Amino acid sequence: MTTQPVRFYHRGRIVDVSGVHPTRSVLDWLREDAHCTGTKEGCNEGDCGACTVVVGELDAAGQLQLQTVNSCIQFVPTLHGKALFTVEDLKPQCAGQLHPVQQALVECHGSQCGFCTPGFVMSLWSTYEHHQAAGTQPTRQQLADDLSGNLCRCTGYRPIIDAGQRMFDLPAARLDAAPVVAALQALQAGSLNYQGARPGEPAATLHAPTTLDELAALRVRHPKATLLAGSTDIGLWVSKQFRDVGDLIYVGNVAALKTIETLADGGLRIGAGASLEEAYAALARRLPALTDLWLRFASPPIRHAGTLGGNVANGSPIGDSPPMLMALDAQIELRQGERVRQMPLPEFYIDYMKNRLEPGEFMQALLVPGAAFDRTVRAYKISKRFDCDISALCGGFSIELDGDTVRSVRLAFGGMAGVVKRAAAAEAAVLGQPWTEATVQAAQAALLQDFKPLTDMRASAEYRMQVAQNLLMRFWLETRVVDPLPVSQTSVFAVMPHGV
Repeated sequence: MTTQPVRFYHRGRIVDVSGVHPTRSVLDWLREDAHCTGTKEGCNEGDCGACTVVVGELDAAGQLQLQTVNSCIQFVPTLHGKALFTVEDLKPQCAGQLHPVQQALVECHGSQCGFCTPGFVMSLWSTYEHHQAAGTQPTRQQLADDLSGNLCRCTGYRPIIDAGQRMFDLPAARLDAAPVVAALQALQAGSLNYQGARPGEPAATLHAPTTLDELAALRVRHPKATLLAGSTDIGLWVSKQFRDVGDLIYVGNVAALKTIETLADGGLRIGAGASLEEAYAALARRLPALTDLWLRFASPPIRHAGTLGGNVANGSPIGDSPPMLMALDAQIELRQGERVRQMPLPEFYIDYMKNRLEPGEFMQALLVPGAAFDRTVRAYKISKRFDCDISALCGGFSIELDGDTVRSVRLAFGGMAGVVKRAAAAEAAVLGQPWTEATVQAAQAALLQDFKPLTDMRASAEYRMQVAQNLLMRFWLETRVVDPLPVSQTSVFAVMPHGV
């Protein structure tokens, strides 16, 4: 196998990177190799946002698309064929003067110790570029949503959001995208086979195919290789657990894996490589009740990088996507070489972090049937922080009524067992019954048969069971036949316009 360098656009030119280990983080490369130390290391796990950078790549129409990501958990080879922007890139756009984003932070006193500031600057710069291109300005809530992955311990968020509004009042300074587009077009980055090593260690390999057929063939040849998508989980295996993840197959350059299509029955086929942001946006357009879960799922940099298929295949019992998808009767599409098979999502999980993937197989898509969008659906996330936090438990529910009688119901929970699963006993207590408070109370009692939750750092077993039962009551209050609670009484985002 011929090894190739990783080639990407940075600081106005194409750079070639060779030899570094495939799991070297973009943050470490920036600070230690490129000597661009404006980007900071805070948590080193994708939570605090101090390391936020912006990655640009060309879409199908050849237009430059910008997205924030956490550089601490992104691996250098994933930049192949893309553009990397950091806080050092802003002043050159303004002939050596402060960019409007930076100037607004100065004027609004949006920085004290300054450690988190470069990450805020890059998130605000991404927002600035998107709204300047659209000729719009964000609301304060939109700014809060965009900054939900950036934490500040000393300044407070009010002056930072003030700066986010102020930056549009200053003389405009847009990124000149033409040279970036020309450079990326000249790269003509195709499939990548890359090798690199740490001193004194054997080399590791990263394969980055660009087509589904190439990915399927690679997966069969390398069934033990680690599949890498958004790196929002595997990045922590490296940065926090110091795991040797072996050889990697990176799926982020397979365009066909990112498509979201409408099916003949009105359902959705969501490619497993579609970002969490794009996948949740597509679902929320059809089911606005899912918007709260979308905006509370991690943070924009995580949702831009992470994928729906990765979140499902990971198999974490506290993953937020599977409960919702189970409530929607989602099927998963698996591929092994030329063979493609489908299975209901609840059948995929065997035990804690174990699933039915066979050697050489990978998840290709998730299928949501059209009938699912005709049901009443809710998804609830319970966590200690409102934004950017891991769930203590998560529920995905759907119901169909015939008059006041329950015709069909799905009640799925994460955080209540070793796997995400549906509450079979609770569903049985509801199905065919009048949708009344007494029926809900029967379902609450039945949950004790469905789950024996554990106590851990996020919640006690007793808390999880009590809250799961409470969520069933909340679901009824929102969907009861007589006087259901309106969205204005149940959703924070309903009274804090976010513009999505």
